[in-house]
Amino acid sequence: MSSPIEFAPGLTVQGFTPPLRLRDFKLIAFDMDSTLINIECVDEIADAAGRKAEVAAITEAAMRGEITDYKDSLRQRVALLKGVSVEHLEQVYRHRLQLNPGAAELVLACKAAGLKVLLVSGGFTFFTNRLRDRLALDFARSNQLEIVDGLLTGRMVDQNWGDICDGAQKRATVLQTCDLLGISPQQAIAMGDGANDLEMMGAVGLSVAYRAKPKVRAQAQVAIDMGGLDRLLEVVQP
Repeated sequence: MSSPIEFAPGLTVQGFTPPLRLRDFKLIAFDMDSTLINIECVDEIADAAGRKAEVAAITEAAMRGEITDYKDSLRQRVALLKGVSVEHLEQVYRHRLQLNPGAAELVLACKAAGLKVLLVSGGFTFFTNRLRDRLALDFARSNQLEIVDGLLTGRMVDQNWGDICDGAQKRATVLQTCDLLGISPQQAIAMGDGANDLEMMGAVGLSVAYRAKPKVRAQAQVAIDMGGLDRLLEVVQP
């Protein structure tokens, strides 16, 4: 891949010459935590258990690619959430979770251009399903927290497609969605910020890093370091 070029302040590209046409793509896949939204949900849930610092340190190491086994790191973090109430999850959604700047605008532009929208996350269905409904997204896949009597058990529920949505599962989900839509992966865009997004970003026609970890930023074809997600529309025009 060629050296990154600053296309505009806080916006770099490499490996292609802008502008591209949004209508040439058929699918866009978003990571959730710290990409589509402003928080890492697992860290905010941990706040209720008095373990935010401990959980956030594991999250940061995993997102930087310093922990090679994402599944194990997520199991460790979820175990520390044992006893947190569903009401606290509701509070995180209502009071702490916000869409990142430009998220709604980019989703609307993509839908207007005929793209399907996938939310694929190493986070949790409690949040992805709400965001899917709120933004009228086409697909969502993530991990399901086990809840008994209104409290988290510290475990996740195995789902019929696999046990944990890690980097490999994100890539598989994007490729399965392309197959479902009858399109080539080259007609897909993937946007993320952490190391567990690299596999799906490497499988598609256009990879986008949003305020990402250095390892991710270095490999992405588009890096947005300032402004909102809708800055993608400066290089991939409707």
